[in-house]
Amino acid sequence: MKCAVFNGKCNMTIEDRPVMEPAEDEVLIKVMACGVCGSDVHIYYGDQGSTSATPPLVQGHEFSGVVVKTGKNVTECKVGDKVCADPADNCNDCYYCSNGMMNHCENMGAIGTNRDGGFSQYCVVPSRLTHILGDDVTFVEGAMAEPLACCINGADRSDIKVGDNVVVYGAGAIGLLLMQLAKMRGAARVIVVEPSEDKRKMAEQLGATLTIDPIKNNVTEVLKEHNLNHIQVVIETCGLKSTSEEAMEIVDRQGTVVLFAVTALDATISLKTYNLFQREITVKGSFCSPYDMGRAAELINAHAIDVTTMLAGLESLEKLPEILASSELRAKGKYVILPNGEEGKGTTITM
Repeated sequence: MKCAVFNGKCNMTIEDRPVMEPAEDEVLIKVMACGVCGSDVHIYYGDQGSTSATPPLVQGHEFSGVVVKTGKNVTECKVGDKVCADPADNCNDCYYCSNGMMNHCENMGAIGTNRDGGFSQYCVVPSRLTHILGDDVTFVEGAMAEPLACCINGADRSDIKVGDNVVVYGAGAIGLLLMQLAKMRGAARVIVVEPSEDKRKMAEQLGATLTIDPIKNNVTEVLKEHNLNHIQVVIETCGLKSTSEEAMEIVDRQGTVVLFAVTALDATISLKTYNLFQREITVKGSFCSPYDMGRAAELINAHAIDVTTMLAGLESLEKLPEILASSELRAKGKYVILPNGEEGKGTTITM
C-alpha cells in the first residue's frame, strides 16, 4: 500500500508498505478520503499538534473508508460497512476518562498523531472507534466527521443560547462549520470576520448574517453601525494574538470567548484582567472532540449540515507534501486527500 510518511520537520515521502493485519478487536479500513488538518501542518513544521508526534509517522486523523477485514472479536461493524473513525483512542481508565473528560486522557493514543493514520491506502483502527455512515453519504463528507466533531465540542463549550448574537473569527472550514452550528443552536445573528473576499462570500452563502473584512474595516465600529451592541459569544478560529485580544473587547458583559485554534506552544496573548473581572467575561479553550464523533456522524448522515462547500479541492496522496509545504495552497481552503484515487469521490467502492 502507498503511505505518506512524515520523517521529521518538513520531510515527507510517499512510500510502499505492507498492508497491516487487524488485531482481534481491530478493523482494517480501505481509506477513501482523509482531510488535511491544521494540526497536520503544525506537525509537518516540527510543532506539536493536539498531541506530540514521533516520526516516522503516517499522519491523517480525519478519514472515512470501507471495512475490508475484521478481527475475530469485532461486533461494532462488518466487512463492507462504510465508516468514519474517531482518532482519539483513550484508555477509559485514568482520572480524566473516569470523570467524563476523555479528551484529556493521561494515556491518549491518537490515530494519525502518535500511531499511523489515514494518509495511507489502508489503516487499522480499534473497532470501537468506528461510526457507520449512510449509504448516500460520500466518503468526502464522511472524512469531515472528525473536524465537525471538534466543532461540536467548540459549540458546546460556547454555550450558545437561543437568541444570542455570535461572532466567529475566521471563515476557514472550522469557522464555517462553527457558524452553521451556532445557527443550529438558535443564534439570532452570526457575524463572520474574515479578510478573504472568497471566504466571506462562502460564509454568506452558508447563512452568515453579516461578514466583516478586518483589513478594511474596524470590527467594533462595523458592529455598532449594525446596532450589534451586545455580542454574547465570540469564537476565535485563527489562532492570532490580535484577533484573540479583540475578541475579549467585543464580547458583551458576562459573555463567552472560545479560543478554538491550535497555536504554537509558546504563543501568548495579553489579557486586561480588570476587563475580565469587571465585565465577568468567560474565556474557554476547546480541545478535540470528546464523545462527539457519533453526533457528527448523525448530522452528516441526516445531511443536516454543509461540510463540503468550504473545501478547496480533492487531491491524490502524492500531492499531500506540497499542500503541507505551501501556505498559498492552504490559503485557498481545506483539502481532502483520496489515497485510493478518484473512487473516493463517490459513495461506494469496488471491494
